[in-house]
Amino acid sequence: MYLFYQTILTFIILISPLIIIYRIFNDKEDKRRFIEKFSISSIKRKKGKIIWLHGASVGEILSVIPIIKNFEKNRNINQILFTSSTLSSSKILKNYRFKKTIHQFYPIDHFFLTSKFLNYWKPDLAIFVESEIWPCMFKNINSRNIPLILLNARITKKTYIKWIGLGNFSKSIFNKITAAYPQNLETNFFLKKLMSTNKKINILGNLKFVEQKLTKNEKNNKIFFNKFNKKKIWVASSTHVKEEVFCAEAHIELKKRVKNLITIIIPRHVHRANEIIEKLSNLNLKTVLHSTNPKNLNKVDIYVVDTFGETNKFHKIAPTVFLGGSIIKRGGQNPLEAARHGSKILHGPNVDNFKDVYKLLKSLRISKKINSPKNLANLIIFKKNKISGQKIRKIGEKILKKTIKELDTFINNEFKKT
Repeated sequence: MYLFYQTILTFIILISPLIIIYRIFNDKEDKRRFIEKFSISSIKRKKGKIIWLHGASVGEILSVIPIIKNFEKNRNINQILFTSSTLSSSKILKNYRFKKTIHQFYPIDHFFLTSKFLNYWKPDLAIFVESEIWPCMFKNINSRNIPLILLNARITKKTYIKWIGLGNFSKSIFNKITAAYPQNLETNFFLKKLMSTNKKINILGNLKFVEQKLTKNEKNNKIFFNKFNKKKIWVASSTHVKEEVFCAEAHIELKKRVKNLITIIIPRHVHRANEIIEKLSNLNLKTVLHSTNPKNLNKVDIYVVDTFGETNKFHKIAPTVFLGGSIIKRGGQNPLEAARHGSKILHGPNVDNFKDVYKLLKSLRISKKINSPKNLANLIIFKKNKISGQKIRKIGEKILKKTIKELDTFINNEFKKT
């Protein structure tokens, strides 16, 4: 099975120039830094201890920002390497003025490239976030006796069925994990099936409950947000194809009874902004792009956010937030950032990726399922609930304390061995 997997990846590498060109043309790849995916590093490794974290995209990076801040204070750690796979995620760390932390793109999971990556960076500890399971990299990490942590682990039933179907191959991969910290009971159950009984598996809680402090750039936006003071706003966040039109139709319905209404749409993939504007223009709605910094919002219907890493500040001012990926079958998006700010959370029927989170939010009367634009319009409110936000933040504070304590103990013990 491993040989078959490597054969497929070898083929992908051979055709990768065509894939890279296509992705650069569609603004999904960095035209200068794509070489990092072939283990050609653009930053030098510092001498001393290095901790490596890897997450697939934006959500994973944001969930471990508080962990990175804690590592930054640790004098035993000389450098923190964060890798991810997407262009949008590479831009997130720029919002934080970290001194030790650097970003590189994650290499293709081929034996030669992963070996080259590890030979260059020589991490003292590898931390993979959520669902990032890479057979070749895990094998190479294990062969170098590098401790491997799966942090805030998430495995869905669908993913588990795929892994368990691979029999001994999947167990050989999961058993290379030194310690796993599942974010929910379902993942805890699946990991115990996939890993040996002598492996450490411990539930610490879901890091996505943890509050992300505003960056300095976000704090200095008072003048900008004054433009929204006299407006009735709500946010449609992390939307996918078809969901923008769905939300625009809700706007049209709501506009019949609400004056000075502005719907803020934050697409999951911001490169789709012009495509969204074109579609909404067919509904006779006036739209503007956030990047144009419009000074006058009079008669504006839809405000499209087409920049990276600014979702949090819009959630901060939104009394109601609709979470995308839930009308279409994408499993939903993380609602906790908005919930921490006291926003009412609305979502479609497809939220399997966060069913435990939505179950809690529903029990606290923070979230509600909708099934039509009219239904969505009828449930939108324009007043924050500070008490509900405080409840979510307190849960996050407890989870963060437990996680930092666990990781600090693990790191101190491992560093004593070397």
